Amino acid sequence: MSLSSQSVVTILKAAAEPTRLRILLLLAVSELNVKDLTRILGQSQPRISRHLKLLAEAGLIERTREGSWAYFQLVVAGPAGALARRLLDSVDLADAQLQRDRNRAEAVKREREAAAQTYFESHAAQWDEIRSLHVTESAVETAMRSALGAGPFRHFVDAGTGTGRVLQLFADRFERGTGIDINHAMLAYARAKLTAAGVAHARVRHGDLYDLGLEDGSADAVVVHQVLHFLSDPAQAIREAARILEPGGRLLIVDFAPHELEFLRESQAHERLGFPPAQVELWLQESGLKVLSVNKLAPEARDPEGKLTVMLWTAERLRVHAHSRQTERISKVEVVG
Repeated sequence: MSLSSQSVVTILKAAAEPTRLRILLLLAVSELNVKDLTRILGQSQPRISRHLKLLAEAGLIERTREGSWAYFQLVVAGPAGALARRLLDSVDLADAQLQRDRNRAEAVKREREAAAQTYFESHAAQWDEIRSLHVTESAVETAMRSALGAGPFRHFVDAGTGTGRVLQLFADRFERGTGIDINHAMLAYARAKLTAAGVAHARVRHGDLYDLGLEDGSADAVVVHQVLHFLSDPAQAIREAARILEPGGRLLIVDFAPHELEFLRESQAHERLGFPPAQVELWLQESGLKVLSVNKLAPEARDPEGKLTVMLWTAERLRVHAHSRQTERISKVEVVG
C-alpha cells in the first residue's frame, strides 16, 4: 500500500516546521505527554498542543488516552510510518539543539522512573512473596516463549501488562506491541521500564480486560500472564482476548493450577485459587479457540508443600466461520507434566 501525492505533501509540510520535527524525533525514542513536551521544548501548552494536532492530522503520530492524560507516539505501521522513519533517519542527531532536547527528555524520564520505582518498591514484598511460591521466573519465561511460538507477530497484545515484563520478553518477536492495564501506577512503571530497555516498538495504555478497546481481529498474538486469578469473571476476559485475535492468531494464558493457599486472597487479592486445566480449556473452546497445548510447571519435588503449580494454555483462533464451529472437532490435548 502506498500514499497518495496529496498525503505525501501533507506529511512533508507537517514535518518541515522546526518544532514539529523536534517533536517527531523525541517521539521516535519514547511516548510523551503534553506536559513532558512543554518541559523539554520550553514552549507553552497551547502551542505544543497545536503542533501535536497538526502532526496527528498528517498521520505521523497517534494519541492514547490514559485517564485525564494523553500520551503521543510516532506512527510505526503502514506507509505513513515508513515515510516518517525515513525522514527522521536522515536527520543529523549530532545537532546541538537535538542533543539538548534529548538531554532534557532523559531528565524527564528519570523523574518518571523514580516515581514509578517508588511505587514498585512499596509493593515489592508482595511481588517477592508470590514469586517464592513457584518455579523460577526464568523457567516460566522460557516455557512461555516456547509455547507461544517464534512468530514473528504483527501485533502483540499483553492483556494485564503490569510491569511490562512480557512485552520485553517477546520484544524480538513482534513488529508492534501493546500492553493494557487498569492500574495507572503500574502503567507508569511499565512505560519507564520499556524505555530503559530500549523497547521503542511497544506502547502501554489504560484499559480493562473485559473491554480491551481494540478492534476485532486486530492482533495475531495475545498473552494473559498471571491475571485471571484476580478476576471475578475470567471467562469473559478470555472471550475478550479471543475477540481481538485474527483467524490463526494465538492466545497464551499463564496462571496457577488449583491450590489451597487461602492467605493469597488477603495478601494478594486473589479472587480464584487457581484453575482446573479442563475448565480453562472449556472457556477457550467456547470462545472459538482451538487448544494447542497445555503445559504444567510443577514446584520442585523436594519442596512441593505450600507451593504453586504454574499452568500454560496455548490456543489458536479457528479459521472457520462461527456457524461451523459446532462441527469442528477439537483434538484432545495432552498435558505435559
